[in-house]
Amino acid sequence: MITLEKVDSATLQREAAAVGIELPIEQTGVWSAFQADIEGRTPWGDYLIRREGTTIAVISLIDFETHGYHYLRSMHGPAWAAKPSEAEEREVIDALVAMVRTADKKVAFLRVDTWSDAGTKPVLSTVPYDLTVVIDVTGGDEAILGRMKRRGRRDVRKALRECPAEVADETSAALSDFSEYYDVMVETGKRDGFTPAPMSDYADMIRALGAEHCRVFAARIEDRVVAWSIVTVNGTHAVRYYAGMRNEVMRMHVTDKLLYCECCILGSQGITAYDLMGIGSDFAPSLKGLNEFKTKFTEEVTPVAPARDVPVKKAFYSLLCFLKSLRNKLRG
Repeated sequence: MITLEKVDSATLQREAAAVGIELPIEQTGVWSAFQADIEGRTPWGDYLIRREGTTIAVISLIDFETHGYHYLRSMHGPAWAAKPSEAEEREVIDALVAMVRTADKKVAFLRVDTWSDAGTKPVLSTVPYDLTVVIDVTGGDEAILGRMKRRGRRDVRKALRECPAEVADETSAALSDFSEYYDVMVETGKRDGFTPAPMSDYADMIRALGAEHCRVFAARIEDRVVAWSIVTVNGTHAVRYYAGMRNEVMRMHVTDKLLYCECCILGSQGITAYDLMGIGSDFAPSLKGLNEFKTKFTEEVTPVAPARDVPVKKAFYSLLCFLKSLRNKLRG
């Protein structure tokens, strides 16, 4: 039988460590504190998921209020001690839904990351992914280079020979003033067809997570930022959350040099795995444009549980789906 025990974030982290779960940063107290400062988001609860008294997974949930309704989001949650079977995962999802229905009548649905699609729906918004690239950054600079695909090694070596950019950890500078980095993101958005979040979103993330959990790496040419990335860190795992690059350096292999230097610096700091945060697949075809760059840095891709919606108020969720399809039709 599955049971859910509400705990504080420190207990969740302690219990997760006891059963060998290396928590994604989004399942930690520092992330909940960061989310609490964002309008429309409220930490909702941390839970130990147990079977017969043994912790098999943990989950941290954030309440998102949008367009007049509420849903609970758990990025990379539940975090499991071992990959679940479809039946076990469905049992946990059912227990979560039953608990939420009793605890909070406002919640329309859950958005959690699940290996199977049983009892779930495709997400109403955002672009989930089921594959990512995780780079092994152990063993030193040459070992990192040696584990790349041949074209990755070729491009990195070319960048190290020819690219004039200097790469450094600029977390302190970015904490002081993010405007120079944000200007690069605005240019990136115009080129790639997206609208960046307000500058305060990036600056607040760095400030809230702190240098222990969030780093900014930058590549400069003639002391001008031409590319950068925001990297989250928890335990021995790092994730490349955001990145930007100026148009003028696209053919100079700046991003190859930047990413390789990030791997080397993170590896020297005790990080073992560096996640590039999602690539395209048949599940996420719109992300396939990322594959050529990201997949050259390792021989393997890594399956992950993608985000899915779990209706709590089924009739209301069906209405949301209908309204979404209607909007899509009106947009052509």
